Amino acid sequence: MEDDTLTPYQQRIAAMANDLAERFAPRANEYDRDGTFPLENYTDLHQSGYLRMIVPKEYGGDGATLFDIVVAQDHLARGDGATAMAVDMTLHLIGRVDALKSWPEPMFARICRSIVEEGALINAAATEPEMGSPSRGGAPATKATPTDGGWLLNGRKIFVSMAPALRYFVISATTPPAEDVPQGTIINAVVQSGSPGLTLEDTWSDALSLRTSGSYDVILENVFVPDEWVLDRQIIGGTQKPKSPMQMAWFNLSLSAVYLGIGQAAHDTIIRYARERVPTALGRPIATLPNIQRRVGDMQVRLTAARKILYDTARVWVAHPESHASMPSHIATAKYLCTNAAVDVSDQALRIAGGFGLTRSLPLERFYRDARAGLTHPPQDDAALELVGRVALGQ
Repeated sequence: MEDDTLTPYQQRIAAMANDLAERFAPRANEYDRDGTFPLENYTDLHQSGYLRMIVPKEYGGDGATLFDIVVAQDHLARGDGATAMAVDMTLHLIGRVDALKSWPEPMFARICRSIVEEGALINAAATEPEMGSPSRGGAPATKATPTDGGWLLNGRKIFVSMAPALRYFVISATTPPAEDVPQGTIINAVVQSGSPGLTLEDTWSDALSLRTSGSYDVILENVFVPDEWVLDRQIIGGTQKPKSPMQMAWFNLSLSAVYLGIGQAAHDTIIRYARERVPTALGRPIATLPNIQRRVGDMQVRLTAARKILYDTARVWVAHPESHASMPSHIATAKYLCTNAAVDVSDQALRIAGGFGLTRSLPLERFYRDARAGLTHPPQDDAALELVGRVALGQ
């Protein structure tokens, strides 16, 4: 059941996302089968104005809110979950940085204008083979060595979505110890595509999930970054400021919408199948069978409940900034419900389709695989439930 309280702008971006989803869907299986990167999808995202919506109005964008992005991503992912997940990296990064005003204005303005005018894409490259997810702690093994006018970066990053199409890579790295920082610092450095020493390695196109997301390895060998493109210096071992929930909100709520959209696609596909499938022994559509109806009802309930929590949480985030500090457990709840709904619904769809669901005659096996990627994003289920439980217990 769709939300019937969307504003005219939200209805417009949902319609734009639906149009893009219809274009992406026929391509998705072919790209998934070949493990190739769907560059034409990103051209469509730029030309349609989809990328522009996250950019602040002063730089030529729509200035979309987090709730606006949730609505759009929920609809876009119904056509191609891999593309929706990947482009989300640009959307939630720009949304968060704009909200926190955490980057130098000239740099942020340049990046935003290149998104609007040229369809530029940006993503953080933080995860490393040795460290695992940065959300679990640990300093990056990637090293930043001082040099004239800037830094030289050396290291390897993994799971960098949209890597073949990115204009900007936000690289986390560790600087060497100094007298005032005996353990060094962690920095983020913005590296432009094509920089000497920056190479990509396709380690993802045969992965279980989201094969066409372009989540490649990024290798840095003496990549130069000027001082003015270095951000967010954090002293290792120093007193840390309390983390803002801003990153959690933008990351988790927008990505939850992606996986909810994948689950919705599985639901919609199996409904069409059940209405059209008429076994000769039955003589009527399997949609008339009570067992099928119960399974579809269970799918519908899970998606409706998850969407209600997700949309309400995003609405409260936008409407009540004073509540942000108390919202991490609500955000974790939405993420847990949406990703698990997608997993459960895609599994139910396969059960209904039987053997046909295991073939590529239906996209259900792709939805089933793609939905599982949602479980890997932080907070993973154990951390999400622990957070919710601590809050419930007053801890």
